[in-house]
Amino acid sequence: MSVISSSYETDSTFFDEMFSEGTSDGVRPHYRRLADRLGGLAVPDFDQRRTAVDSAFLRRGVTFTVYNDAQGTERIFPFDLIPRIIPSSEWRRIEAGLTQRLHALNCFLDDIYHAQKVLKDGIIPAALVLGAKHFRREFMNFKVPRGIYVHVCGTDLIRDAQGNYLVLEDNLRCPSGASYMIENRAAMRRAFPQLFESYGVRPVEGYAEQLLRALLHLAPEHKENPCVVLLTPGVHNSAYFEHCFLARQMGIPIVEGRDLVVRERRVYMRTTTGLQPVDVIYRRIDDDFLDPTVFRPDSMLGVPGLVNAYRAGTVALANSIGTGVADDKVIYAYVPKLIRYYLGEEPILPNVNTYLASEVSDRRFILDNIDRLVVKAANEAGGYGMLIGPAASKEECARFRAQVAANPRNYIAQDPIMLSRSPTWCGGRLEGRHIDLRPYILYGEKITVTPGGLTRVALRRGSLVVNSSQGGGSKDTWVLKGDE
Repeated sequence: MSVISSSYETDSTFFDEMFSEGTSDGVRPHYRRLADRLGGLAVPDFDQRRTAVDSAFLRRGVTFTVYNDAQGTERIFPFDLIPRIIPSSEWRRIEAGLTQRLHALNCFLDDIYHAQKVLKDGIIPAALVLGAKHFRREFMNFKVPRGIYVHVCGTDLIRDAQGNYLVLEDNLRCPSGASYMIENRAAMRRAFPQLFESYGVRPVEGYAEQLLRALLHLAPEHKENPCVVLLTPGVHNSAYFEHCFLARQMGIPIVEGRDLVVRERRVYMRTTTGLQPVDVIYRRIDDDFLDPTVFRPDSMLGVPGLVNAYRAGTVALANSIGTGVADDKVIYAYVPKLIRYYLGEEPILPNVNTYLASEVSDRRFILDNIDRLVVKAANEAGGYGMLIGPAASKEECARFRAQVAANPRNYIAQDPIMLSRSPTWCGGRLEGRHIDLRPYILYGEKITVTPGGLTRVALRRGSLVVNSSQGGGSKDTWVLKGDE
């Protein structure tokens, strides 16, 4: 029996990435070569390749951390060998939309920390911004290096039943997953070398080099050989593998807060030969933990005095402090307006239809229809703080209804989107599983979008939650140089 068999089921409720009823053989043109290869591949041979990839991931430590789980915390990141393929015409639209979006979000951040024209003109209610959890009043009128707030962004995209790409959310603080994007590509090259080469896939391996260039762009002017470091919370963080991977790929030191010290508003790294000045910090620590003298005084992860050094312009941070206000899920609802306001353009990539619990009419609708909506907390991530109404129990709906009524500013709701499905190897057969896509956008001398990203897949049958912490896995994402 081959990998592709007649038992694969499509469902018109969802857009299937690989199969379409409108084609002669049921396979979309850009997937035909893959379908032919899998159609001639016996299941034992396919399983052997899967086992080899899992073994390689284990040797290389490609893991993630799950907290509060009796089975242990360290897991191999689940990887599916059926790639997600995107033709160049689709990617050009995605790339243009992501570039437009990040440009507008950077304008928004610069505005709210300076003139606040967007609030004065009534584009966004001031209370939603000034009362946001991650709005940092301490950084009003602070001039960030090069005028760039967000240097690394991961924006999550989904496709609706018609195949249209929609923005699900923006991740502007410490977006993760780029290391898995690169490792997935290496795994696919090993598993199907000839198929990969025949497709003309655009590379993602240059991500670390592009990231380093973006970080070096922030260094103080006229500084020769700037010192760039990656600041990690440490080995117990869920993304520690990624921190080590990216630091190694960029050839820069990985440090914890205890490895850095501030002297006269200058950051230094402790080394065996003495203190070395640090010019740029790629921080993978949230604002609250960065500096115990300014934010949380109980933080053991940060660096006392770091904020003063940042204010003095002797060190640059990526991403800037205070960017979290722009990935608040309530602010997300206003991004199409922000694009029109700052850029005078129509959004290339639309949002998912969103209801704001802070608005009286929307709140009434949410409370009355909570069993038919997806409800999300404004600042949660990883699939937490979320209710999928159609799949929830009456007790879960009642609990969320009470939470929304008690704290409406903290919740949004969205119409359930039938995420597209992609053929995925599950339980010894090919079945459709829901997916999303997290491309990575870098802002250095210019905005660049890595041609690919992390395709996350909900491995549980029928699940719409793709996060690894909730049982999800990933696929390699092939962006083609052409349309087939």
